[in-house]
Amino acid sequence: MTRKPDSDELEAFRDAVRDVRPLAAEPRVSQRRKPRPRAAFRRRDEVAVLEESIRFTALELEVESGDELSFRRPGVQDGVLRKLRRGQYRLEAEIDLHGLTLPEAKQGLREFLAQSRAGGHACVRIIHGKGPRTVDGGSVLKALVDRMLRQRADVLAFASAPEAMGGTGAVLVLLARKRPGERGPA
Repeated sequence: MTRKPDSDELEAFRDAVRDVRPLAAEPRVSQRRKPRPRAAFRRRDEVAVLEESIRFTALELEVESGDELSFRRPGVQDGVLRKLRRGQYRLEAEIDLHGLTLPEAKQGLREFLAQSRAGGHACVRIIHGKGPRTVDGGSVLKALVDRMLRQRADVLAFASAPEAMGGTGAVLVLLARKRPGERGPA
């Protein structure tokens, strides 16, 4: 319990502080640095982009298991694609994607193409299989291979293999030669 000061104590206190003046207030300086600005949804957006890159749309899954794949870059002659379709180039490496999940196949294909090009291989075979793996009936691995090969600048042309080399369950790929002075995998 606190007691009330009597009038003599109050008078003595007022007498003691009579000449006291308040100090001028100076602005307070914070010693801590402000945190660097960062996007609040950056991580979520990165994850969304990654998930979208491995998801297929209905249009992309229109590659049926029996459909032949064929592609050539501008400047690649018709005769080159014709020879590729017939299997007239010497195969220097191959990868079999059977049994891999979509992310595993994507990573494996990326590494295989980089190693093949770094090794100076001109023609390689990618075995993706014929079996449908989706409700829509499209072949997921075949669609992945088709899409990834079209996006790579180091792929000059590709075509479904002749029947004796895997038919529509494999593609033959012509890779650009590594340029002099080019470093690392493509």
